Amino acid sequence: MKIIRDFESLLEIRLAENLNFIQVVVGPRQVGKTTAVKRTYDSWTGPKLLLSADSTTPYTHEWLALQWNQARELGPNTLLVIDEVQKISGWNESIKFLFDRDRESKQLKVVLLGSASLSIQEGLSESLVGRFEIIKAPHWSFKECKEAFGYSVTDFITYGGYPAAAELRADFNRWKSFISESIVERVLGRDILGIVKIGKPALFRQTFELSMKYPSQEISFQKLLGQLQERGNVTTIKHYLELMENAYLLKLLYKFSNSSVAATGSSPKILPLNNALINSYANSITTVKEPEWRGRLFESAIGTYLNSLPGRLS
Repeated sequence: MKIIRDFESLLEIRLAENLNFIQVVVGPRQVGKTTAVKRTYDSWTGPKLLLSADSTTPYTHEWLALQWNQARELGPNTLLVIDEVQKISGWNESIKFLFDRDRESKQLKVVLLGSASLSIQEGLSESLVGRFEIIKAPHWSFKECKEAFGYSVTDFITYGGYPAAAELRADFNRWKSFISESIVERVLGRDILGIVKIGKPALFRQTFELSMKYPSQEISFQKLLGQLQERGNVTTIKHYLELMENAYLLKLLYKFSNSSVAATGSSPKILPLNNALINSYANSITTVKEPEWRGRLFESAIGTYLNSLPGRLS
């Protein structure tokens, strides 16, 4: 069943406007960002050019400039989509120069997306401030999974909202392997460790695995630290969790306080942003039937939904 997600509709609305901002689609891996943008691209009635830097061959800013100029030559109202933009060396500075040069003419409608959201966010904050709008592609909701895959509430709190994994849920171990190898390891190993210098990668991975064992629970950094196999410190663990938060794996919810310093100094509640991440570390599917664990899963699913709404969840 074809599902038109809200962010896809928002992208189409913005592209139809007579404004000129780069539209940047960001969000977790495996939630349909590329699929939705390609559908928008296919339905575009004007000139268009779709670029993908997803190749073992490294792309340079010279290649990007060449492709950008080819898009300009297609005429007014040309849609230029650049997928896996973070793989182009110097992409942010190059796009800044090219966009500023052409902005007044409103010749191009530019859409950027990529799988490494953390890398894209870093590039945007460094060079493209004031030139872009963010379109967030959240994890799939229960309503979407019910319409597309016939999920029950139990299915959703067990398997979460990764559409590609839905077909594997009849085989729990196979499903776990897919989540671990195609999602968790790609985010931890490529999207984060690939761009951030981490002194203790094993401790970093252990921190994520342990955090998934305390879904929707308030837990001190000191307690987490005490259960890790490798040595570290509270500051390191907090930094690791914040990196995971920026990569759309989890959300840290601190106690409310009028003082931001006091709030972030409290023990956070860890909210995994997809129940699949939690249950990929479960020993068996029967764990979901345990009342206390089921309650944690249900609370996490509600929290994820609230986090996807406009505004800031805190």
